[in-house]
Amino acid sequence: MMNEKLAKMQKKVKKYLDEDRYQHTLGVMYTAGALAMCHGIHIEKALTAGLLHDCAKCIPPEKKIKICRKNHILISEVEYANPGLLHAKLGAHFAEKKYHITDADILCAIRCHTTGRPAMSELDKVIYIADYIEPGRIELPNMAAVRKLAFQNLDACVIRILEDSLIYLESRNIPLDPLTEQTYRYYKELEENSK
Repeated sequence: MMNEKLAKMQKKVKKYLDEDRYQHTLGVMYTAGALAMCHGIHIEKALTAGLLHDCAKCIPPEKKIKICRKNHILISEVEYANPGLLHAKLGAHFAEKKYHITDADILCAIRCHTTGRPAMSELDKVIYIADYIEPGRIELPNMAAVRKLAFQNLDACVIRILEDSLIYLESRNIPLDPLTEQTYRYYKELEENSK
């Protein structure tokens, strides 16, 4: 049974999300919990980060920018061009201020769940992966292989998702957040050095 604190948070999160986003959020939360169990990571932290990862997603783009400015949250050029990316930074801010999360691991996992980051913690990887593979996600190419990999090797799975994301963004001419590229290079180098 989910603990009371998490159940209360879930009710609150539901108010701020549309139905599709809420269903996605539940999918990410439970997938994060399953990955945490599989890889020996703190389950409650994974469930909490999964539940709150998109808590700022349904805010209109202009309002996201306004809230970031008001709270001195840095906005990059890419984020100004694509304010949807701000929901991760803003989500970490809301997790702290609205949901009273003080755990730095959870806040970091929320903050980097869209772009990834070099040297991610195991929890960061779990949320990044769960967001991509949760059962309700549109079947992307290679999804079955990525889902299987998630339960075998987190680093290899992160690389696979980054590769697929870079190809997707390039093919759609969507501006790439430099952090995504840095993350990819970091993990590719790690992979090369371990061979």
